[in-house]
Amino acid sequence: MNNSWNKVIYKGWAPIYDVIFNAGPFARAREKLFQEIAFQPGDRVLFVGVGTGADIERVPYPNLDVTAIDYSEYMLEKARDKFKNSQIEFVQMDAQKLSFPAESFDYVVASLILSIVPDSKMAYSEIARVCRTGGNVLIFDKFAEPGKGLAPGKKAIRHIVSFFGTDIGRSFEEIHEEQRAELRLLSDNGIMFGNMYRRILLEKI
Repeated sequence: MNNSWNKVIYKGWAPIYDVIFNAGPFARAREKLFQEIAFQPGDRVLFVGVGTGADIERVPYPNLDVTAIDYSEYMLEKARDKFKNSQIEFVQMDAQKLSFPAESFDYVVASLILSIVPDSKMAYSEIARVCRTGGNVLIFDKFAEPGKGLAPGKKAIRHIVSFFGTDIGRSFEEIHEEQRAELRLLSDNGIMFGNMYRRILLEKI
Protein backbone atom coordinates (compact mmCIF):
# COMPACT_ATOMS: atom_id res chain seq x y z
CA MET A 1 0.00 0.00 0.00
CA ASN A 2 1.08 3.59 -0.61
CA ASN A 3 -0.44 7.03 -0.16
CA SER A 4 -1.04 7.56 -3.86
CA TRP A 5 -3.12 4.40 -4.11
CA ASN A 6 -4.88 5.18 -0.84
CA LYS A 7 -6.01 8.51 -2.29
CA VAL A 8 -7.50 6.70 -5.28
CA ILE A 9 -9.21 3.93 -3.34
CA TYR A 10 -10.68 6.21 -0.67
CA LYS A 11 -12.12 8.48 -3.33
CA GLY A 12 -14.16 5.42 -4.22
CA TRP A 13 -14.94 4.52 -0.61
CA ALA A 14 -16.05 8.02 0.45
CA PRO A 15 -19.62 7.97 -0.94
CA ILE A 16 -20.45 4.58 0.61
CA TYR A 17 -18.16 4.50 3.65
CA ASP A 18 -20.83 5.18 6.26
CA VAL A 19 -23.13 2.54 4.81
CA ILE A 20 -20.55 -0.11 5.72
CA PHE A 21 -18.22 1.28 8.36
CA ASN A 22 -20.68 3.34 10.38
CA ALA A 23 -23.50 0.82 10.54
CA GLY A 24 -24.24 -2.59 12.07
CA PRO A 25 -21.29 -4.10 13.95
CA PHE A 26 -19.02 -1.16 13.13
CA ALA A 27 -21.48 1.31 14.63
CA ARG A 28 -21.80 -0.82 17.76
CA ALA A 29 -18.02 -1.10 18.04
CA ARG A 30 -17.60 2.66 17.72
CA GLU A 31 -20.10 3.15 20.53
CA LYS A 32 -18.10 0.78 22.75
CA LEU A 33 -14.88 2.54 21.81
CA PHE A 34 -15.72 5.63 23.85
CA GLN A 35 -17.34 3.95 26.81
CA GLU A 36 -15.62 4.92 30.06
CA ILE A 37 -13.70 7.76 28.37
CA ALA A 38 -14.24 10.73 30.67
CA PHE A 39 -13.71 13.69 28.38
CA GLN A 40 -13.51 17.02 30.18
CA PRO A 41 -14.70 20.33 28.72
CA GLY A 42 -11.93 21.89 26.69
CA ASP A 43 -9.94 18.68 26.21
CA ARG A 44 -7.82 18.81 23.07
CA VAL A 45 -8.73 15.79 20.96
CA LEU A 46 -7.07 14.71 17.72
CA PHE A 47 -8.77 12.24 15.39
CA VAL A 48 -6.14 10.66 13.15
CA GLY A 49 -7.63 9.27 9.95
CA VAL A 50 -11.03 10.74 10.80
CA GLY A 51 -12.59 9.53 7.55
CA THR A 52 -16.20 10.68 7.31
CA GLY A 53 -16.30 11.65 10.99
CA ALA A 54 -17.99 8.50 12.27
CA ASP A 55 -16.14 8.65 15.60
CA ILE A 56 -16.82 12.33 16.19
CA GLU A 57 -20.53 11.55 16.30
CA ARG A 58 -19.87 9.51 19.46
CA VAL A 59 -18.13 12.18 21.55
CA PRO A 60 -19.37 15.47 23.11
CA TYR A 61 -17.54 17.47 20.45
CA PRO A 62 -19.24 20.85 21.14
CA ASN A 63 -17.48 20.87 24.53
CA LEU A 64 -14.10 19.75 23.18
CA ASP A 65 -11.27 21.33 21.20
CA VAL A 66 -11.34 18.91 18.26
CA THR A 67 -8.89 18.62 15.39
CA ALA A 68 -9.47 15.96 12.73
CA ILE A 69 -7.05 14.92 10.00
CA ASP A 70 -7.23 12.61 7.02
CA TYR A 71 -5.09 12.08 3.94
CA SER A 72 -8.13 11.78 1.68
CA GLU A 73 -9.74 15.08 0.77
CA TYR A 74 -12.83 13.15 -0.33
CA MET A 75 -13.32 11.63 3.10
CA LEU A 76 -12.68 15.00 4.75
CA GLU A 77 -15.32 16.60 2.56
CA LYS A 78 -17.89 14.14 3.93
CA ALA A 79 -16.80 14.88 7.49
CA ARG A 80 -16.90 18.65 6.98
CA ASP A 81 -20.43 18.39 5.61
CA LYS A 82 -21.58 16.51 8.70
CA PHE A 83 -20.15 19.07 11.10
CA LYS A 84 -20.34 22.26 9.06
CA ASN A 85 -21.84 24.22 11.96
CA SER A 86 -19.18 23.11 14.46
CA GLN A 87 -15.83 24.56 15.51
CA ILE A 88 -13.98 21.38 14.53
CA GLU A 89 -10.78 21.98 12.58
CA PHE A 90 -10.50 19.59 9.64
CA VAL A 91 -7.06 19.34 8.04
CA GLN A 92 -5.75 17.25 5.16
CA MET A 93 -2.60 15.65 6.54
CA ASP A 94 -0.47 12.52 6.41
CA ALA A 95 -0.72 10.51 9.65
CA GLN A 96 2.92 9.53 9.16
CA LYS A 97 4.04 13.19 9.27
CA LEU A 98 1.85 15.13 11.68
CA SER A 99 2.62 18.85 11.63
CA PHE A 100 1.58 19.49 15.23
CA PRO A 101 4.08 20.28 18.00
CA ALA A 102 4.88 17.59 20.53
CA GLU A 103 2.54 17.24 23.52
CA SER A 104 -0.34 19.00 21.71
CA PHE A 105 -3.34 16.81 22.59
CA ASP A 106 -5.02 15.30 25.64
CA TYR A 107 -6.48 12.47 23.55
CA VAL A 108 -5.44 11.01 20.22
CA VAL A 109 -8.01 8.74 18.59
CA ALA A 110 -6.85 6.41 15.81
CA SER A 111 -9.64 4.34 14.29
CA LEU A 112 -8.98 2.05 11.33
CA ILE A 113 -5.83 3.94 10.39
CA LEU A 114 -2.83 1.86 11.54
CA SER A 115 -4.00 -0.90 9.18
CA ILE A 116 -4.16 1.57 6.29
CA VAL A 117 -1.10 3.84 6.35
CA PRO A 118 1.95 2.60 4.44
CA ASP A 119 4.18 2.78 7.55
CA SER A 120 2.17 2.03 10.68
CA LYS A 121 5.19 2.31 12.99
CA MET A 122 5.90 5.82 11.76
CA ALA A 123 2.26 6.85 12.22
CA TYR A 124 2.20 5.34 15.71
CA SER A 125 5.38 7.20 16.62
CA GLU A 126 3.77 10.45 15.50
CA ILE A 127 0.64 9.67 17.51
CA ALA A 128 2.80 9.16 20.60
CA ARG A 129 4.75 12.36 19.94
CA VAL A 130 1.72 14.69 19.73
CA CYS A 131 -0.07 13.18 22.75
CA ARG A 132 0.74 15.04 25.97
CA THR A 133 2.33 13.28 28.91
CA GLY A 134 -0.53 11.89 30.98
CA GLY A 135 -2.80 11.94 27.95
CA ASN A 136 -4.41 8.96 26.27
CA VAL A 137 -4.25 7.21 22.91
CA LEU A 138 -7.35 5.29 21.87
CA ILE A 139 -7.17 2.79 19.01
CA PHE A 140 -9.84 0.84 17.15
CA ASP A 141 -8.44 -1.38 14.42
CA LYS A 142 -7.91 -4.88 13.13
CA PHE A 143 -4.70 -6.70 13.95
CA ALA A 144 -3.28 -10.19 13.73
CA GLU A 145 -4.00 -12.14 16.90
CA PRO A 146 -1.06 -11.93 19.32
CA GLY A 147 1.23 -14.93 19.23
CA LYS A 148 -0.72 -16.66 16.47
CA GLY A 149 -0.07 -14.69 13.33
CA LEU A 150 -2.40 -14.99 10.38
CA ALA A 151 -4.49 -18.04 9.65
CA PRO A 152 -3.70 -19.65 6.27
CA GLY A 153 -6.92 -18.33 4.75
CA LYS A 154 -6.12 -14.76 5.73
CA LYS A 155 -2.58 -15.13 4.47
CA ALA A 156 -3.97 -16.20 1.10
CA ILE A 157 -6.18 -13.12 0.76
CA ARG A 158 -3.97 -10.52 2.48
CA HIS A 159 -2.57 -9.15 -0.77
CA ILE A 160 -6.00 -9.06 -2.39
CA VAL A 161 -7.52 -7.21 0.56
CA SER A 162 -4.70 -4.64 0.49
CA PHE A 163 -5.90 -3.65 -2.99
CA PHE A 164 -8.97 -2.18 -1.28
CA GLY A 165 -6.88 0.00 1.03
CA THR A 166 -6.26 -1.99 4.19
CA ASP A 167 -3.95 -4.64 5.65
CA ILE A 168 -5.41 -7.53 7.66
CA GLY A 169 -2.03 -8.88 8.79
CA ARG A 170 -0.39 -6.20 10.90
CA SER A 171 0.68 -6.92 14.46
CA PHE A 172 -0.08 -4.30 17.07
CA GLU A 173 2.57 -5.81 19.30
CA GLU A 174 5.21 -5.13 16.63
CA ILE A 175 3.90 -1.61 16.02
CA HIS A 176 3.90 -0.85 19.74
CA GLU A 177 7.33 -2.27 20.53
CA GLU A 178 9.36 0.86 19.76
CA GLN A 179 6.97 3.07 21.78
CA ARG A 180 6.67 0.71 24.75
CA ALA A 181 8.67 3.01 27.03
CA GLU A 182 6.51 6.01 26.10
CA LEU A 183 3.00 4.55 25.83
CA ARG A 184 1.73 2.37 28.66
CA LEU A 185 -0.94 -0.16 27.77
CA LEU A 186 -4.04 0.29 29.94
CA SER A 187 -6.43 -2.09 28.21
CA ASP A 188 -6.65 -4.23 25.09
CA ASN A 189 -9.95 -5.93 24.29
CA GLY A 190 -11.60 -7.60 21.34
CA ILE A 191 -14.42 -5.31 20.27
CA MET A 192 -15.73 -6.86 17.04
CA PHE A 193 -15.51 -10.21 15.22
CA GLY A 194 -13.91 -11.86 18.23
CA ASN A 195 -10.40 -10.50 18.70
CA MET A 196 -9.88 -9.41 15.11
CA TYR A 197 -10.92 -5.81 15.83
CA ARG A 198 -9.55 -4.46 19.08
CA ARG A 199 -10.08 -1.48 21.39
CA ILE A 200 -6.71 -0.44 22.77
CA LEU A 201 -6.27 2.30 25.37
CA LEU A 202 -2.84 3.66 26.25
CA GLU A 203 -1.42 6.40 28.43
CA LYS A 204 1.62 8.50 27.58
CA ILE A 205 4.17 8.36 30.40
